[in-house]
Amino acid sequence: MSLSERAKQSEKAAQELTIWKVLQDLWDPDTNPSGTVSLGVAENRLMHDILSKHIHEKLALSNHAFTYGDGASGSKHLRKAMARFLNKHLKPVTPIIPAHVIVTNGCSAAIEHLAWACANPGEAFLLGQPYYGTFIEDLTARTGAKVIPVPFHGIDPVSGDAVVKYEEALKKAESEGTKVAGLVLCNPHNPLGRCYSREAIVGLLRLCEKYQLHFISDEIYALSVWENTVDAGVPVESFTSSLSIDPTGIIDPARVHVLWGMSKDFGANGLRVGALISQANPSLHAALIPLNLYSSASSIADHATANILEDDAWVEEYIAENQRRLAEQYRVVTSWAKENGITYRPGVNAAFFLWVDLGSVFRKLHPNTETGDLNKTIATALLKHKVFLASGTAFGSEEPGWFRIVFSHPEDYLQEGLKRVLTALAEL
Repeated sequence: MSLSERAKQSEKAAQELTIWKVLQDLWDPDTNPSGTVSLGVAENRLMHDILSKHIHEKLALSNHAFTYGDGASGSKHLRKAMARFLNKHLKPVTPIIPAHVIVTNGCSAAIEHLAWACANPGEAFLLGQPYYGTFIEDLTARTGAKVIPVPFHGIDPVSGDAVVKYEEALKKAESEGTKVAGLVLCNPHNPLGRCYSREAIVGLLRLCEKYQLHFISDEIYALSVWENTVDAGVPVESFTSSLSIDPTGIIDPARVHVLWGMSKDFGANGLRVGALISQANPSLHAALIPLNLYSSASSIADHATANILEDDAWVEEYIAENQRRLAEQYRVVTSWAKENGITYRPGVNAAFFLWVDLGSVFRKLHPNTETGDLNKTIATALLKHKVFLASGTAFGSEEPGWFRIVFSHPEDYLQEGLKRVLTALAEL
């Protein structure tokens, strides 16, 4: 059977996607004790019982939910609820209205839509290192666009000092014949778990205006920001949405696009509800009308999400408790790292990751072992001992040996995974 060239390339790429094999065989002490513990997928499992209870008690679907509803860009009900909710929490300079919002079945679809709409095939997006690994596929797999990784060579990637590195990467790309169409951030940062400074965001907005680029800010962890009481003396930034910065004299607001969704802040990856917020580009909204058919959220997910976002008192309690639990699990995982001599990037106060240097530990334990590809060697050892972490290689890490640990798991699951990491490092 003959497939298209792009399908053949996708088939080859699929063979290297360990994550999907891991998800088919997750460890459970009762039902699958021989399975793999995954601390490598960005899921927040700390609040599932509370979330489930709300959805079951409030669902109450109308018959309208069994139709095509209000179209493929989200129901009027949800877009109104989403606008109201985001106005409260992102504090935009210009209030978000339902017409600014396109609802999608997760933020990956929203990012792909923006890549399709903002870049021609062969044009590129700037992406600072390290980056969320799936951005690469989101931006390129079906759009024909490219990614230009931006290295920082020791400069803090979420600081204002990093802006010059984006400009250097842009000039280099264009000198080599690649037109840059946009710049993509994840704020709070995945995998570093930190917030961009206001100075950095303003600097990047100005850069995008200077070179006529689209500015895409994935703010899917906006409400998963918590107090770090562990890393004393390490400065942290509070979260600043790009929509909260007055664009006057900085950037044409038609170039600014923000993403948010239910996956992370509400621990609901499987609900598949994301949103693209673009406040000053009606042409973008019109261009995406035909594409929205391929990314529409189900009416059940749409309705359940609107119910949640309209329940102000419940949401406030949920966010506060989620933040408290994330801070506690950060304390647990950093204590583990310190006790075992594992270096990590401190100053985390958002999302649910710890960026750790397993390579240094591995070299100390196996000084005479020829590693070759250090990350591949460690990843293989981890899988051998039935634990999965996201490798820094897939995240564009500038240094070998770094991995991302997701700590937003119940205590017994997290401890089992951390124990297996140590065993894998020691026993190869």
